[in-house]
Amino acid sequence: MAAPVDSVGAQSSSRVLLARRIICYVVLTLFALISLFPFYVMIVNMTRSTSEIQKGFALLPGSSLVQNFKTVINNNDWKMLNSLKNSFIIAGLSALFSTYFSALTAYAIHVYDFKLKKFAFTFILMIMMVPAQVTSLGFVKLINSWNLTNSFIPLIVPTIAAPATFFFMKQYMESSLPLEIVEAARIDGCGEFRTFNQLITPILKPAIAVQAIFTFVTSWNNYFIPALILDDKNKRTLPIVIGIIRSADYAKFDMGAVYMAIGISIIPVAIVYLVLSKFIIRGIALGSVKG
Repeated sequence: MAAPVDSVGAQSSSRVLLARRIICYVVLTLFALISLFPFYVMIVNMTRSTSEIQKGFALLPGSSLVQNFKTVINNNDWKMLNSLKNSFIIAGLSALFSTYFSALTAYAIHVYDFKLKKFAFTFILMIMMVPAQVTSLGFVKLINSWNLTNSFIPLIVPTIAAPATFFFMKQYMESSLPLEIVEAARIDGCGEFRTFNQLITPILKPAIAVQAIFTFVTSWNNYFIPALILDDKNKRTLPIVIGIIRSADYAKFDMGAVYMAIGISIIPVAIVYLVLSKFIIRGIALGSVKG
C-alpha cells in the first residue's frame, strides 16, 4: 500500500514544481516586457514626426523613418557620421587599453609577492571612491596647459588606470588562475610578458570580454569629460551631438530627429551586448565567486 502513497506524493510535488516554474516564467516575462517597453517606444518614435509624437503614444510605427534619418545624417552642424566615427575610436581604444593594462596590473598583484602588495591593492581600490567630477576642473586645466584640447588623447590614455576593471580582473584571477601554471611556465624558461600574453590572456578571455564591453559602453555614453575638452565640431562624440540636438530652441526642435539620434547611439551597443552576452554571463559568474 506504500507504493500508491509514494506515487501520489511524487505527482503532487511535481505539480507544485511545475506551478512554481510557470509562475517564475510569467514573472520574468513580465519584467522583460517592462524592461523592453522603453526601447519599443523609442523605435516607434524614430518613425514618427514631431507633430505625431506630440499627440501621444502610439503602438504602430509611423511613416517618417527615412525623413528622420536624412535629417540627422545630412545636417552639417551635427555631423552625425563623423561623431559616430569619433565615438568608435575613443570607445574602442579605451576598451582595449583599459582591459589589457588592468589585467596586467591585476596579474602583477596576484602573482608577485612584495612588501607593499596589500597597500597597492588598497590604494587602487580607494581611487574607486573618488568621483570623476571632483577632479574634472584640475584635469581640464592640465589638458589646457599641455595643449591637448580637442584631442582624443585625454579621453583614451586615462582609461588605462581603471580601478573597477582591475578589481574585477583580480577577483577573476583568484577564482580561475592557479599559480602553478605561472610557476610551470617560469620553469620552462618562458618570460614574464610572454607568459602573460600567450598563456594567461586566453584564460582571462571571458573576463576581458566582459570588461571590454563595460568599458566600451561607459566610454560610448560619456558626455561630461568630452564636453569639457572637445570644442571642434569635427571632434565631437555622439553624446555631445545628441545633447546639441536636444538643446535646440522650440522653433527648431525636432523630436523625431532626437529619437533617431538616440536610436543610432543605442543600436551598436545593443548589437554588441547580444553578440557577446554569453561572455557577460560566464565572466560575471566566474569573476564574482572566489575559490
